[in-house]
Amino acid sequence: MNAQSDDACFHCGEPLPLRPAIATIDAAPQAFCCDGCAGAAQWIRDADLGDYYTLRSAPAGQVGVEPVDFSTWDRDDLLHEYVRAVEGGREVTVLTDGMRCAACAWLIDRALRREAGVLDTSANAITGRIRIAWNPAQVALSTLLQRVAALGYRPYLSGGEAREQARRAERNRRLLRLGLAGLGTMQAMMFAEALYLDFNNEMPIATRDFFRWVTLLVSTPVVFWAGWPFIAGMLRELRGRRLGMDTLVASATLLAWGASFIETLRGGTHVWFDAAVMFVFFLLAARMLEQRARNIASAQVDALARARPVIAMRELADGSREAVPVAALRVGDVVRVAAGDALPADGRLLDDEACFEEALLTGESTPVRKRAGADVYAGTVCREHPARVHVRGVGADTRLSQLARLVEHAQEHRPPLARLADRIAGWFVLALLLAALLVWLGWRLHDPSRALEVTLALLVISCPCALSMSIPAALAVAHGALARIGVLALRPDALETLADVTDVVFDKTGTLSDGRPRRATLATLDGFDPQAALRIAAALERDSGHPLAHAFADIEGAPQASGVRAVPGAGIEGLVEGVAWRLGHAGFARGGDDDGDLWLGDGQRGVARFGVHEAARPEAGEAIAALRGLGLRIHLSSGDSADAVARFGRALGITDVHARQAPEQKLAFVRALQAQGRRVAMVGDGLNDAPVLAGADVSLAVADGAALAQRAADLVVTHPSLMRVAESAALARRTRRIIRQNLAWALGYNLLALPLAAAGLVTPWLAALGMAASSLTVTINALRLAPRQRRPAAPAAAMIPAVPSAAD
Repeated sequence: MNAQSDDACFHCGEPLPLRPAIATIDAAPQAFCCDGCAGAAQWIRDADLGDYYTLRSAPAGQVGVEPVDFSTWDRDDLLHEYVRAVEGGREVTVLTDGMRCAACAWLIDRALRREAGVLDTSANAITGRIRIAWNPAQVALSTLLQRVAALGYRPYLSGGEAREQARRAERNRRLLRLGLAGLGTMQAMMFAEALYLDFNNEMPIATRDFFRWVTLLVSTPVVFWAGWPFIAGMLRELRGRRLGMDTLVASATLLAWGASFIETLRGGTHVWFDAAVMFVFFLLAARMLEQRARNIASAQVDALARARPVIAMRELADGSREAVPVAALRVGDVVRVAAGDALPADGRLLDDEACFEEALLTGESTPVRKRAGADVYAGTVCREHPARVHVRGVGADTRLSQLARLVEHAQEHRPPLARLADRIAGWFVLALLLAALLVWLGWRLHDPSRALEVTLALLVISCPCALSMSIPAALAVAHGALARIGVLALRPDALETLADVTDVVFDKTGTLSDGRPRRATLATLDGFDPQAALRIAAALERDSGHPLAHAFADIEGAPQASGVRAVPGAGIEGLVEGVAWRLGHAGFARGGDDDGDLWLGDGQRGVARFGVHEAARPEAGEAIAALRGLGLRIHLSSGDSADAVARFGRALGITDVHARQAPEQKLAFVRALQAQGRRVAMVGDGLNDAPVLAGADVSLAVADGAALAQRAADLVVTHPSLMRVAESAALARRTRRIIRQNLAWALGYNLLALPLAAAGLVTPWLAALGMAASSLTVTINALRLAPRQRRPAAPAAAMIPAVPSAAD
């Protein structure tokens, strides 16, 4: 049995509470973190599945005591998209994020098979998927899911049975092709070795021909079935009147097989079946590895599919509840979310306090504690206790759906750098085919018996697989790494451009600051009522969408404002109870000199002056230091007053600060830097910075809901930490370095291999081995970009006085 700490739960390994649950397991008392884990362990022992505790290499997931009702999963109107009919019943695939080792899959499989009515089941610890086939007449699906959940593996519905089936079929086809190619290669090499070792040509002709015919039988399914993706790719390329890697791979493979077939028929001197099958096998292995690299990026989409709940518990007017499909929810509904469940829609918290895990949306693993009125998002998990949520966004309007669209949008794009590599590979293929023709002619004159062998070796060893894979593999892993840290690339060349940046321009409010200004002082003029000033300011800011609205969010009884209009770089104006008011800096609100405060006035006369403080984001100083460590120049451009911006800049160590910058002035500042030959990255909150975000060489929108819809940015930082900006810049540079290494290796390999093959110093099977080694090298090198464990966040920064403006 695996060693277990005395102060940890026997089942899940979580720390024990002050009063742990106790259960007798194998005649010995064991301590558990909760009754749920104790019940799971007792059931496992009673079911004679105790080998699980011996076999496992990681603790199980925590079961918990919160009851989970799966009865609504038995409704046909909810499951029709997810189940399919099989002989004797139905089949469904569910996801779980609790499987941590093969023993977990073994336990789930054995536990489900003991339930009456289960026709078949399989669990995969690598993909987190559980396939269940059952007879609805004998057992309800909810009963089986309840058994899985009782063991600590909370099930979720996947993205639909059709999609699951297609994904599973494609994966199985790839594995089957690779397996067949591997077996065929081993057999072909075994027979080829016997032929190669006949140095003195002493083998009887009948025996030699027998080995060749057997090798032909072995190699034919490898070339034409396992290698069909390359042949199909060649046909597509030829129909499109272009040359690519598939054309070269398929032509070399078919040439080796076809020439060997002819030589076998006529009893010729040489055959090259071994080269053909090795070529197919090694290329399939390289593509499987490349697919693994791409799956790092697509894993985020899988996680989003897992986060989408299928059923919501809607609260009715009389206080009762009803289970409805998530698609039936409407804005204005109130839903109840059980502890451990994902939120079905975006909304506002109605309870006094609740805790939510937002790791999926932001990458932050620590649960976030929120109070009444706070925004909560679909896909985040409610922790500790149930919550009531007022629905404000459903379906495609949720932040989760926006995030899924951004991930898929990023994955669909093929960056210009990758397209350039394809074009280079295309020209290389053309040049290689011409070189092969010249080599064949040369050897026909020099030694006709080796002409085909040398030409074949040249085609195989110089196949530009490594060249074509060097950039896509690195970019696939890099975009996956970005998604893991909470950064999404919306433009195909964003990462490439970010690697070349020399300067970073930061917006202040909502970007370097936490976007939650707080009122510090209030002074009124000419006896104006302070409460009236607060209500007017709150009315103007209520629907502005600007972070400054947070400073007046606590004001109750604010009247309704009309004709509200934001004036970039100045403030906001509108009618409140029939009177025109302005809120902004002094020159805008009262016509005087700018003194750094926030004024309320009519444009000619000021009636109130507000002092507003805001805090820097906790990690802002560390992020700026990290960017400087990369050799980048840091600039601060803000719509606030000169004094406020200068104080903010000094607190963060930024010397180049620019105050009272309207969006057009920010753009002009970026243009001036670009005119000096600088490459500029703009970091903003995505609210009023669209011109400069679009005008910078590359832009990053710091998300807090609104930035997810900001299409002007090249990258969206979904994590609240500014350290993600520095980490993205560092990752972009590492990606560029990896790409250069891969290109150097691919080009260097081909420059060395070409003359060796043309000189007849390389055999076809050795050429296949060299080509495969080259392709695997660039893919493995790209996998070095995969994310590693991150450091904890930095301590909070001090409060900094500032006056946000509508320009930020």
